[in-house]
Amino acid sequence: MGMRLVRAQRTIELSSRTTVGTSVGQGATEYLVLLAVVLIVALVSVALLGFFPGMASDAQSTQSQMYWQSASPLQIIESDARASSTVAGANFIYIRFRNAGGYPIRITKILADNNQSCPQIYISSAVNMSDYYYMAPGEEKHIGYTGAWPALPARREIDVYGAGAGTSNSYRFYAAQSLCQNSTSSPGILSIYGFGFEYIMYIEGQQITKRQIGTKPLIVKCGPPY
Repeated sequence: MGMRLVRAQRTIELSSRTTVGTSVGQGATEYLVLLAVVLIVALVSVALLGFFPGMASDAQSTQSQMYWQSASPLQIIESDARASSTVAGANFIYIRFRNAGGYPIRITKILADNNQSCPQIYISSAVNMSDYYYMAPGEEKHIGYTGAWPALPARREIDVYGAGAGTSNSYRFYAAQSLCQNSTSSPGILSIYGFGFEYIMYIEGQQITKRQIGTKPLIVKCGPPY
């Protein structure tokens, strides 16, 4: 009788060990299967973005918009860009920005990569942009060419060219890593690294010159060429 009890106990112990081992092995297998599924989904996503360039450019421009819409003190709340159909390599850009800070500011320069700057803007004739870009808290201003965007109330133009594309003048700067293309079917994206502003902030009678350089590039999905 005693021998039978010992054998029964051993049988139960072996069965328990086998069950535990099976459960552990099954759990590890399920984990590996889930990991494989996640990797496959990630690879498919990357492949789709590479296969459909429009999806990648949409994602890039959306991330850029989210960053600049929450920047401070100057926020970019609207943007557009398009290639010139008559001047090779030239891009028109439209930007509407807001002073989201608590103090008045006066923008004196638009900045881009390698500290290239546009201290002036074209308004009928080249004038100092700081004459126009004084902004109270919450106020909005824009840059844009009425020819490309007829709804704009005035011509306040900055043209963009590729980096190193020539000698700058009063309303052009040369700092785009990616330009809009002269194509209605595939206009591309405008990408400007190191984009930002130089401005004077007025705080309790003091004038403080500051710079706001984006940690993310300004990426704008291009519209049809003008």
